[in-house]
Amino acid sequence: MTTVVICRTRAQQYTGFTCMGHAGYAEPGEPDILCASISTLVINTINSLEELAGETLQVSSNDETGFIRCVIEGSLQEKSVFLMDSMVFGLQQLSGSYGEKYLTVKFETDVSDID
Repeated sequence: MTTVVICRTRAQQYTGFTCMGHAGYAEPGEPDILCASISTLVINTINSLEELAGETLQVSSNDETGFIRCVIEGSLQEKSVFLMDSMVFGLQQLSGSYGEKYLTVKFETDVSDID
């Protein structure tokens, strides 16, 4: 199963996200269309935030385990918030279509934002 945790401040400003695990939707040895869809949404969002919006990100990943962490440095521009909203919407749509057995999207308050 893939779990995506979206981190936001108490004011609902995005601070980053973590994507963990492989969906496991496909039969063994077959291409996993759900895992590919999740990866496409996540990687395209990271690339768009950096290249199109000029945001500064700290990104780490491990292809074998399906791990990607993206930490956003500073506050996002309006267009970048839209990119993040679009990624979250797409992931929630995939979760609704394929089921939380394969993809779960969670939201957490960034602990550095807590007094």
